[in-house]
Amino acid sequence: MPSLPGLRRYLAVLGVLGALTAGAVLVQAEGLAKLLTGGGVGVALLVAVAARVLLALAQGVVTGRFAAGAQAGLRRRLLGSSADAGVVTTQVTKGVDATTGYLTGYLPALVLSVLVPVAVVARLFTTDLTSALIVVATLPLIPVFAALVGARAKARTERQWALLTRLGGHFLDTVRGLPTLKLFGRARAQADTVRTMAGAHADATLGTLRVAFLSSLVLELVATMSIALIAVPIGFRLLEGSLDAHTAMLVLVLAPEAYLPLRAAGAKFHSAAEGLTALREALATPVPARRSGALTRPAGPPELVVEGVSVHYGEVVALSEVDLVVGRGEHVALTGLSGSGKSTLLAVLLGFVTPTSGRVLVDGVDLRSLDHAAWLRDTAWLPQRPTLFSGTVADNIALGSACDVPAAARAAALDDVIAGLPAGYATRIGELGAGLSAGQRQRVGLARALARTGAGLVLLDEPTAQLDLRTEQAVLDGTRRLLRGRTAVFVAHHPALADLATRTITVVGGRVPEAVR
Repeated sequence: MPSLPGLRRYLAVLGVLGALTAGAVLVQAEGLAKLLTGGGVGVALLVAVAARVLLALAQGVVTGRFAAGAQAGLRRRLLGSSADAGVVTTQVTKGVDATTGYLTGYLPALVLSVLVPVAVVARLFTTDLTSALIVVATLPLIPVFAALVGARAKARTERQWALLTRLGGHFLDTVRGLPTLKLFGRARAQADTVRTMAGAHADATLGTLRVAFLSSLVLELVATMSIALIAVPIGFRLLEGSLDAHTAMLVLVLAPEAYLPLRAAGAKFHSAAEGLTALREALATPVPARRSGALTRPAGPPELVVEGVSVHYGEVVALSEVDLVVGRGEHVALTGLSGSGKSTLLAVLLGFVTPTSGRVLVDGVDLRSLDHAAWLRDTAWLPQRPTLFSGTVADNIALGSACDVPAAARAAALDDVIAGLPAGYATRIGELGAGLSAGQRQRVGLARALARTGAGLVLLDEPTAQLDLRTEQAVLDGTRRLLRGRTAVFVAHHPALADLATRTITVVGGRVPEAVR
């Protein structure tokens, strides 16, 4: 999984500020011990207090600037990704904002929780060995209990975020298809579905909050008992005269400072857990490859050889050591359960996803060595949900290329739809195809692919999903014409689409069985 740009420099700056804060804590403790034992207010105490205030302000400025830059970068990454629109919408709006607590709260507290306790313990060893040993023995209890409760909170937070992402994606799809739902009387049923999903997310959120409150209780209880273990012996030793007042006050002032950063880090972790989950998913979101070679290939159907291709999205393995040969002019259908890696394999062939390991050979040449723009021009691509833009129907079919738009529309059985539009091919449609039904949008996408008459490769990602039988047959007839004389790889869940293939391969858990390669 890629990391945030500038994260190491950010942590280094936080380390410097943390080290200075640790020094200010020690000086302040000395000054307070002197003040409480009748020594008066010293200059060192005033300087230490002023230094801690200024360091806190500096930390706020540094964390705020880094968080703003990191969130802007995350939004650019998400908006340029190839993920589902509903997932992207949820991450851009809710997820990126949720990272603020993690970047500006937890990470600074984590740095302080490492530096300040070390400095305090070192000072206690030179002041009072008994108290130092008690701190060393009890200090690890806070991260141990925090980890035990945090493991439970992590699972609940991941479930909460998964439900929110699912809710956002479903709600977006429902809003997009609201006219169709109203037409067929399914709007109320979908409203009930959204309400049920929202209730499940609310329950998961309350469950996460209960774990977070439990964590805060545990951390406070452990810290309080640990400080009591130090304070009680100090009091007895002070009464017995075996410890002077200045040393006793210094220990009592320093001891809470050793536990405070750990308590703060534990508390901030739970408040930032959702942001951490969102950050991981945003960084694991696939983005189109930007690298492009200089080589071009002759026109015509290519031969594709996939050699040991693996694709990892963070800890998720989408493809694992896939080997596959697609002959020139062969039509290969990919089948398998949802999430098995079929769409990821198509994204690799498009050049949108760079394999974690392995390579793709096109007529014996590594795909990464080919000019990416030229490769896409030689590829007819029809996804499950074609992306349409605000503009005319003709513009959405041609996409800026010189082609026979009416011929492509006839081949996709779109001409009857065009005839019913107020301005024909010049009819303007909204963003994402607003104004057209799902089947009409799919046929526009098919016409777009059919218009690429010079393309030697055809890649289809279940183009007949969620279509009625009449529209599905029209898309299948157009697809059959599209495949003639070309190399094709397509995802097929429906038997009717799989029948267009010369060979069918089942993808299982990101792998292609050896028997069908």
